[in-house]
Amino acid sequence: MIQVTKTFLPSQSEYQAILKHAWDTGWMTNRGVLVKELEVKIQNYLGSSHLIAMTNGTLPLQIAVKALSLTGEIVTTPFSYVATISSIIWEGCTPVFVDIHPEYLTIDETKIEAAITSKTTGILATHVFGNPCHVEAIEAIAKKHGLKVIYDGAHCFGVTYKGQSLFNYGDVSTCSFHATKLFHTGE
Repeated sequence: MIQVTKTFLPSQSEYQAILKHAWDTGWMTNRGVLVKELEVKIQNYLGSSHLIAMTNGTLPLQIAVKALSLTGEIVTTPFSYVATISSIIWEGCTPVFVDIHPEYLTIDETKIEAAITSKTTGILATHVFGNPCHVEAIEAIAKKHGLKVIYDGAHCFGVTYKGQSLFNYGDVSTCSFHATKLFHTGE
């Protein structure tokens, strides 16, 4: 078998101390100490003051659509994990697809405006394989048309643009910590 990705795993002894703490406290879910510690460490690393850890990468996308009161159409690209499109559909919206940059594999911002209609309320763009979307252009388009912007930043964890974490761009930025991502927490 050819392994497409190989997950980095620290030694078991590092995990055993964490597991012992969870067993000793009996708190393994619902905003426990370990989750809060993780959030603070990630906030400090990314320089982002607003961060909430969730169970997967799909849920934050759905919550972002709902929290931003998006309805109707959301411009996105099909070149993304299934959660991008599923979250739009599950929240009762319609994905409108635009193509990607062949060299960056991110949404082609020059094609977004042609996809905008009177029903469009948002743009959901995915940073891909360490390549950030052209955030300034996307946000200028969104401002011009009164749209909200959601970024899926799982593939650009730790990447900065003009000295700022990519997670500080858009109305909401989300991240998955799936085992195949740059930064992961296992499954």
